[in-house]
Amino acid sequence: MIGRKSDEMSDLIDLKSHSVNTVLNLLLKDRTTEKNIIFATDVYDNMDFTTEITKKLLLSDSLDVRPRVLKSLEEQAQRTRKKAEVFTPAWICNKMNNYCDTEWFGRENVFNTEQEHDWIPTAEKIAFPKGKTWKDYVNSKRLEITCGEAPYLVSRYDAATGETIPIEKRIGILDRKLRIINENVKTRKTWNQWVYRAFESVYGYEFQGDNLLIARINLLETFCEYTRDRWNVEPTDSELKRIANIISWNLWQMDGIHGVIPYTGAVCERKEEEESHQTTMFEFMGMESEQEPEAMESLPETIDCKIYDWCDNKIITYKSMREG
Repeated sequence: MIGRKSDEMSDLIDLKSHSVNTVLNLLLKDRTTEKNIIFATDVYDNMDFTTEITKKLLLSDSLDVRPRVLKSLEEQAQRTRKKAEVFTPAWICNKMNNYCDTEWFGRENVFNTEQEHDWIPTAEKIAFPKGKTWKDYVNSKRLEITCGEAPYLVSRYDAATGETIPIEKRIGILDRKLRIINENVKTRKTWNQWVYRAFESVYGYEFQGDNLLIARINLLETFCEYTRDRWNVEPTDSELKRIANIISWNLWQMDGIHGVIPYTGAVCERKEEEESHQTTMFEFMGMESEQEPEAMESLPETIDCKIYDWCDNKIITYKSMREG
């Protein structure tokens, strides 16, 4: 058993909480378009695929944005057919993150020892291999593709079951970096500096706007929870705004096949599809493709997604980063 099962997840994804409400406009920001992220899904009544998600809409009674585990089975099935949306259990996220750390550290069982669908956290302080330091680990860049609610980056709860996970047992990429910082930093000022750097080092992109918003909130609340756990205080509004600014750049909305804002550009013209499209497993099985036909008409100009290079302090495109 990982933790408790929430009957209601308002304590996890609470749009009206002080932390989220303070920076909600930032969390809705699309840094490429300088507008808001879009729904990119048709599951909400009276909302088109390209409708921007606004604070006013979110706080109205007509819109109910919830984690996947609380969505109806019918809606989950629909999103699986249309967007290949299947969220990974925490134990699999842990196994895959462990594999990456085995490669980085050169040894197994660095952060925990796996036990079937569970794990036991390593009790002792994490030791680093010769030639590598804790700062190297915090600075190392990581990307979660098609991140959904970002279960590989942060593990506040098991995205497949809704069970909450206590801080000492969390297994996300960012959780591991924050553990390392906790073990090596003694003052809050220095702690904040390295936590900001940890957030700057993790990236993720997602097609559907509601998933992206939840992912961003999960990173924000992770910052709040670790601040409370380590220092027994609430983050200040200025700290919330700084971390939300990083999050709004590092988790962005994108059509991962083409590296562009969803529903921009004629990326699905039949000729182009026939020449260059790689058939997905879902299309091979006769399921729906990623983009709906009614959304392909009169598409605006293609918009390449922008991300921020925090080390060089400059804006770059995702395509330029991927192509080297």
